[in-house]
Amino acid sequence: MKLKAEDLAGMETRARAAFVNCLSGFKSANLVGTRNAEGKTNLAIMSSTVHLGSHPPLLGLVVRPGGDERHTLRNILETGVYSLNHVHSDFIAAAHQTAARYPSETSEFDEAGLTPTWEDGFAAPLVLEAKVRLGMELREHMPLEVNNTHLVIGEVVLAEVPEGSQRSDGSLDLVAAGSVALSGLDAYHEGVELKRMAYAKPGMPPRQI
Repeated sequence: MKLKAEDLAGMETRARAAFVNCLSGFKSANLVGTRNAEGKTNLAIMSSTVHLGSHPPLLGLVVRPGGDERHTLRNILETGVYSLNHVHSDFIAAAHQTAARYPSETSEFDEAGLTPTWEDGFAAPLVLEAKVRLGMELREHMPLEVNNTHLVIGEVVLAEVPEGSQRSDGSLDLVAAGSVALSGLDAYHEGVELKRMAYAKPGMPPRQI
């Protein structure tokens, strides 16, 4: 099957969204935890986190169009902090439920049956059930004119990972951590490590670690 721009434009809206959301491949599954200025918590599943740099440790998050009515974005801009929490297989259903459009006075923690946990000195809720939890501070916010989405750039100021999940070279074994991935809008996958490859250098053949 080969589709051109006019074919994509002619697809039914929901079918196009489902199709295009699969084109980037497997994506991270994160619960974004926030709290508004009045102290009300919010939790939303997102699959748009991307690594931007390691020093300082920066992650980008694309938030869909909406502006102030998007509670997560509004809370991040109000407080300057948020959390990223990996989804694991034992609470996929609860994590997915946070995608429902609840009113701002309703906490998705309560509706999904997940538990907020707090770190001293950090004002956003983390997810107790998550094994990988990140505390993020807002560094830059850019509205994107091309499609009215928002790019949120945050710095990792807190990282909590399971004991034994960090390899000797510093990398994190996400399979051992139990993190799941997303494809499209609604398909969740467990990771299987096929092989690790050594740093690529000119004049040297590919080498497996």
